[in-house]
Amino acid sequence: MANEKFSEKSIDPTLTIVHDSMVDGLGQLSEYFGFSKVMGQLYGALLMSPKPLCLDDLMDRLDISKASVSMNMRTLEHMGMVRQVWVRGRGDRRKFYEAETAFWQIISNILNGREMRDVDRALMVMTKNAERLSASIATMNAEDREQAQLYLERIVQMQALFKFAQLIITTILAQVNEMDFEDISGIEIRVD
Repeated sequence: MANEKFSEKSIDPTLTIVHDSMVDGLGQLSEYFGFSKVMGQLYGALLMSPKPLCLDDLMDRLDISKASVSMNMRTLEHMGMVRQVWVRGRGDRRKFYEAETAFWQIISNILNGREMRDVDRALMVMTKNAERLSASIATMNAEDREQAQLYLERIVQMQALFKFAQLIITTILAQVNEMDFEDISGIEIRVD
């Protein structure tokens, strides 16, 4: 997705290829994790930019509507992935943004926000359903009671999984502030 403004300058074609690959890859990664592809592309464009960009720059670079840029930038800002910055010498009213590069802080924000809320919400639904079944099981006929028992067993299994996820998220969040992530970059994981 080479854009006119990015590729107009005489730069090495490898830079354009890598830029576009990163923007596209972050868009796909964003979509994989349940966010919009545009959010990932916007973050990628800002991450790969040596200077802050305004909404018009992002609109031109990604060839998307201003409304889409604006809406997704608000979400990225809310998630702590981008921040509005002041650009010296710009007297106009345009807002400029840059990408947050404290990646562990971004992950922490996402885990603490959306992921923890989703896990908590799922546990609450399962608990209510288990309570409903437990309250009604005595009045059911034998066949329905057997089905209700199966439901209860499956709900208990799912609750264990979600409580484990809750424990993992809580543990990660507790450790993020204490870890030296420079040390982690040297770790090599091998799968045999």
